[in-house]
This record gives sequence, C-alpha cells and structure tokens, in this order.
Amino acid sequence: QLQASGGGLVQAGGSLRLSCEFSGRTFSRYGMGWFRQTPGKDRDFVAAITMGGTNTNYADTVKGRFAISRDNAKKIMYLQMNDLKPEDTALYYCAAASGRWGSRINAYDYWGQGTQVTVSS
Repeated sequence: QLQASGGGLVQAGGSLRLSCEFSGRTFSRYGMGWFRQTPGKDRDFVAAITMGGTNTNYADTVKGRFAISRDNAKKIMYLQMNDLKPEDTALYYCAAASGRWGSRINAYDYWGQGTQVTVSS
C-alpha cells in the first residue's frame, strides 16, 4: 500500500515536499516513482529512483527544480519541489515497481491515491 501526502496550494516560485509512505512489503526491493495527471490528460512521468536510491531520473520539465529521495529505513519516498510553476498543477501519484524502476508507467505495480498540488500565478 502507498499513501501520498504533502500536496496543497502554493504560489508560483514556492516549494512543497510530497511524501509517499510504503507499507506491507519490503520497500528496498521496489523502484519508486512519481507521476502527475491533470483532468482529461494522460498520467505523466515526473521522477524515479532506484531501489537503493543511488540513481534518479527526471522529466525534462522538472529537472533542476524537483528532487526525489527515499529513506529505506523509514519506508518513505519524497519529492522536493522548488520554484513551482502554474503548469506543475496536477494530481501527483506515487508508484512502486518490484525489482525495477524507470519512466514507463506500465513498469509500476502499485499506486497511491494521489495528492493534489495547485500552483497559483
């Protein structure tokens, strides 16, 4: 099970940190990712991190502004979002992939419920 939290309303240029709590399985065996979706559009890749946390990957639209990290002891993944823009407004989902990681949505086995991020201009 995945539980995402930390979303909210923020002004452009502001920051938010999303969290994704993981329960029920061995967290360190899962690659983790963040995706986002706006109404009527596909769910898009945001960031991903390997099982051990040594490698990360970002969508070009967030590179240099967002940072993904994880704490395997606490079974939590984070997404630090800085310099937020109105186009970052979306429902953000965390996801877990057993034994793999990456940007492909179909690589992920489990999904959280989503947390809303709204950036005002």
